[in-house]
Amino acid sequence: MKTLLIIPLLFFSICVFAQDLEGAWKLTHINGDPVKDKECIKIYQDGYFAYGNKEISNNHFLGAGGGTYMTEGEDSYVETFDFNTLDPKKIGTSTQYTQSFVDKKMVLYYTKKGKNMIEIWEKISDRDDDLNGTWVITGRKRDGEINTMTPGARRTIKILGGGRFQWIAFNSETKEFSGTGGGTYNAEKGKYTENIEFFSRDDSRVGASLGFDYAVKNGAWHHSGLSSKGDPIYEIWSNYRKAYLDKLNKE
Repeated sequence: MKTLLIIPLLFFSICVFAQDLEGAWKLTHINGDPVKDKECIKIYQDGYFAYGNKEISNNHFLGAGGGTYMTEGEDSYVETFDFNTLDPKKIGTSTQYTQSFVDKKMVLYYTKKGKNMIEIWEKISDRDDDLNGTWVITGRKRDGEINTMTPGARRTIKILGGGRFQWIAFNSETKEFSGTGGGTYNAEKGKYTENIEFFSRDDSRVGASLGFDYAVKNGAWHHSGLSSKGDPIYEIWSNYRKAYLDKLNKE
């Protein structure tokens, strides 16, 4: 059955066409087997990607990874990890895939421990809004004053695309992972709502919704409301490429 499922995909993948990666994707098959017992959602936005995995039966967090990506030529696709909870040794390294598209499905071919692998991802949304992007936290208000911070090896980012969000706190030098969470969101008329679908620190938070006020001022996302613990927050998030990647490349 697996062979019958893979062969048509291999045949149709010859008809490769360019497709925009930005948005949200769901892993549906690995080597012909449907992915049933877990959910893996991957977001692409502004040259960055992040994914989170959970068990479907009990919402238990399984792992997360992400970093920068690039395409080379017609079918070469490369990921470079900033964080990877399942295999920290991959942090700072690059993995190359052969990539093709069938309708709204992305097929990735690669080798793992000497075994040929095929993953099939289905695009679930490419919804766009004024918060779509990859962001890094650069400021917090405390006691009425804004305290700014410069992103370094230790940083917290949030990626939003296709109606999905994921935040990640990590240190790319020490390979320390502090936490992640994600799910769906809505952003409209200055109101931002997160619907939590996975949370590495506490599975019981899955299903909760948090509402905030937001505004984009001079390209920065101002985010205010109450945290999951009920504490007041006011955060400033900046464009990740401008605030971190471009400065890193100049060093």
